[in-house]
Amino acid sequence: MNRRVLGFLLELALPVTVLVGYALWASRAQSFYFPPLDEIGRYFGELWLFDRVGSDLVPSLTRMSAGYLASVLVGVSVGLLLGMSRVLRTAAEPVVEFLRALPAPALIPFSLLLFGSGDSSKIFVIVLGAVWPILLNTIDGVRGVDSQQLDMARAYRIPLAARVWRIILPAAGPRIFAGMRTSLAIAIILMVVSEMVASSNGLGYFVLEQQRSFAIPEMWTGIILLGVLGYVLNWLFLRLERRVLAWHFGLKGLAGPATGGTRSARRSPFGKRRPHAPAPPAPAASSARSSASSDGEV
Repeated sequence: MNRRVLGFLLELALPVTVLVGYALWASRAQSFYFPPLDEIGRYFGELWLFDRVGSDLVPSLTRMSAGYLASVLVGVSVGLLLGMSRVLRTAAEPVVEFLRALPAPALIPFSLLLFGSGDSSKIFVIVLGAVWPILLNTIDGVRGVDSQQLDMARAYRIPLAARVWRIILPAAGPRIFAGMRTSLAIAIILMVVSEMVASSNGLGYFVLEQQRSFAIPEMWTGIILLGVLGYVLNWLFLRLERRVLAWHFGLKGLAGPATGGTRSARRSPFGKRRPHAPAPPAPAASSARSSASSDGEV
């Protein structure tokens, strides 16, 4: 059996088992708070295919996308500046540590005072919570760039913009994507939390309103939709990461068919297989100048 098909079946095994187990238990328990699975499915089809898509799902996705993209732009750009400059990093460290320790939901009242109850306040809350994993991972990624590559670029007088685009960003890319993946889950959580306060639409508003009116099956449909949304967005993000960082996964021998990587021996330009070349010897200890610039400074 194809390994991809087998992996897909393994991923489905546990969710299907949980659903079957819940369906059997709920049909016998007759609990008001845990309705039968077929009832939840019926309401799910009535509400989300496609009655409330435009009124609740689309506004939530719009807010989350805007907040997440703003977090990526701010986190990567500021992280590059702080990672490349020891002076800026030292000066900004107290402010960064103070702000990232603040829970984003605690600033919802402030965002309502500042922006009102519109979309801007919710996007502001999403950015406040989702920007930190991207920012901190970008700083660490930039600081981890090989100092010898930066010294070589300076010796050949490569412009700063080319150094950032060709050396620093590719080297820090795996860490940046790790932070972006963490921030994606945080953005979904803060989207729901912000919509539960002073909102008139959205998935968070829908779940809270159904709970207040004791419409339990409808409430569960919103919760299930949030789980499905998180799974789909994470799946799409992993596909994007595999494509953008194909070189990284290829070096580690983890690339699949989508990126063209393989664990087998490499092929020569003439089509014949040849074994992997031995790894080069470790470089000697760098000079004092290289160690001084090994903190990501360019």
